Order: sequence, then structure tokens, then C-alpha cells
Amino acid sequence: MSVRDLGIGVAPRAQASTGWRANIALAGIPLAAMALVAVAVLSLTQGVASIPPWTAVLMLLDRLPLVSLSVDAPASWERIVFDIRLPRVAAAGLVGAALATSGAAYQGVFRNPLADPFLLGVASGAALGAAIAIMSPLPVNSWGFGWVPVFAFIGAAAAVTTVYLLARSGTVVDNPSLILAGVALSAICSGATSFMLLTGGQRAQPIFEFLFGGFNTASWQRVMFAAPYIAIGAILIALHARALNVLQLDEEQAGHLGVNVARTKVIVLIGASLMAATAVSLAGTIGFVGLVVPHAIRMIFGRDYRRTLLAAALVGASFLILVDLFSRTVIAPQEVPVGIVTAMLGGPFFLYLMRRRRIWTL
Repeated sequence: MSVRDLGIGVAPRAQASTGWRANIALAGIPLAAMALVAVAVLSLTQGVASIPPWTAVLMLLDRLPLVSLSVDAPASWERIVFDIRLPRVAAAGLVGAALATSGAAYQGVFRNPLADPFLLGVASGAALGAAIAIMSPLPVNSWGFGWVPVFAFIGAAAAVTTVYLLARSGTVVDNPSLILAGVALSAICSGATSFMLLTGGQRAQPIFEFLFGGFNTASWQRVMFAAPYIAIGAILIALHARALNVLQLDEEQAGHLGVNVARTKVIVLIGASLMAATAVSLAGTIGFVGLVVPHAIRMIFGRDYRRTLLAAALVGASFLILVDLFSRTVIAPQEVPVGIVTAMLGGPFFLYLMRRRRIWTL
């Protein structure tokens, strides 16, 4: 990694050598946005009841303010689109964008393409929180979306906070200690969740659904619950995009260039963990999205975080919407859990990255 690769403080002639990549990136972001719209419309039209794409588009446009269109569609199609499929598409897009953006942020902080949002115990903490909610006497449908996502968010946030406190020494957070603490806490939380599965009987069955991940329980209430937290995390990360670029050089060099390394790492990790925790509380444990998408984005868009963060959000949303579409149609009417599909796609990719890097780096 060099200053020239990131376009930081270099002469115009040096910047010109990477201009072709910047042009591709600038053109790619609008294409990624259009692809996201196309994928979303496709997902709205496919399923047990197929709906013509143009009809779905007209139905969506008709719901816009100050727009009135004559749409020849039965009432059942409107219920399918707006009450069943659209909340599911919105949830999948939101979770995909959150996991991909947080994955890119984690990889930038740790300078390691093998890092992902579940590195700090987010998934295991959320699963334990969800298990506690499921096994508790609390009502399932409180507030319109239930206690499970609330407890899952609390568990994920508590796990990340604990890992950070364990790895912190004064004002310095050591990357290897952070990762090792995350692995240890994940093992503890997973053990506690497994104990509940073994002793809970039929009452513990919903825990399996959360561990596999999916969007079959998606609703507008859950989407509205998650959206503000994901937005806050995205803003925190985006405000430090340039600092993430400088961190790719070296922490010592970044300090010489005026970056407060410790503060930047803490803020970015808070933003990324907030996004990942919220995504897990919304959809359960869906792995590898934060690993696969950011790596693919860097291959196409380069390493400038001022572009790759937005591109990761767009591509991550499209990717998870497509995965959800596949999971609910491949053996319809039965659904394949989304977490299983992403594991089958992401596992081989993870092994490929390991083989390519040859060694693990912390």
C-alpha cells in the first residue's frame, strides 16, 4: 500500500497514473445504484405468485406523492407487493448494506481483508441475546416486532463493548488483543446459547431460525426500528473515510499526517459494530457478506474509502436481496435459510483468500 495508491497528498502527475481506476469507480457507482433498483424490482415480482415487472413498477410509482397512475392489477397483487415482499426487500437491502459497509470498515481498521463484522463477537452476542428473549416469559409481539430483535441488539452491543474494554490498555486499543478477545467471547456466548438449545426443548426451536438467519419475519416495524441505528453507524464511518485511507499506510505514518489514530479506530469500530449489531438483530446471523462484498469492491473500485464505502453499501444490498430471492424460490414453497446460502458462497471464498495470502495476519 502506498500514498499513490490512495491518492493522498500526491502530485497531479502521480494522481493521473491512477485516474483510470477513479473513472471506472465514478461510473460504477451509478451502475451499482441502477443494478440495486433492478434487483429490487425483480425480487418484488418473483415468487409463488409471479407479477409482471412493469406492473410492479407502476404500482410503486402510484404510491409516490403527487403521482396518480391507472394500474390494472388485482388487489391480491398489491397485498403481495406492499405487505409481504417490499418489507422483505427493504430488510434484505438494509442488512446487506450494513454488513458490507461494516465489513469494509473493519478491514480498513485492521488492515486485513480477512476481517468481517462478526470478528468482535457481534453474531454470538446477538444470538445469546435472542436466545434469552425467546426463553424468557416476555410477550413475543410487543411493540409490533417483539423482544427478540431488542435483546439481540443489546447482546451484540454488550459483546462489542466487552471486547473493546478487554483489549483497551489506557487510551490504546491493540488490534491482536481485540481479535483474540472477540474469539474468546464468541466461544463463551456460543456455549451459553448451545446450553439453552439443549435444555429448552420445543420452546428453543425459534433459536435455530435466528442462528440460520433470514427475512421470513421481516416487517415495516422491524425495518423502521433498525434504519436509524444503521444510518448513524454509516455516518460515523463515512466521516472518517479519508482517515481510513491514511490508516492503510501505517499507523505511525498516519499519525505524522495528522490523523488521531486511536480516536479514529474507536469511532469507526463503534460505527461498524452498531451497523453489524443492528443488522444481526433484524435478520439473525448471516455470515460472510461483510467479507465477500468489500473484497470484491476493492478489486473493481480500488482502495479509496471515499468511494468503496458507498459502493459496498450498494453492492451489499443487491447481493443480499438476490440471495434472499434465491433462498425463497429455489425449492418453493419451502425456504432455504439465507445464512446457509451465504455460508455456502462465502466459505469457499474465505478459503480462497486464505490461500492467496498464504498466512494469517492480525
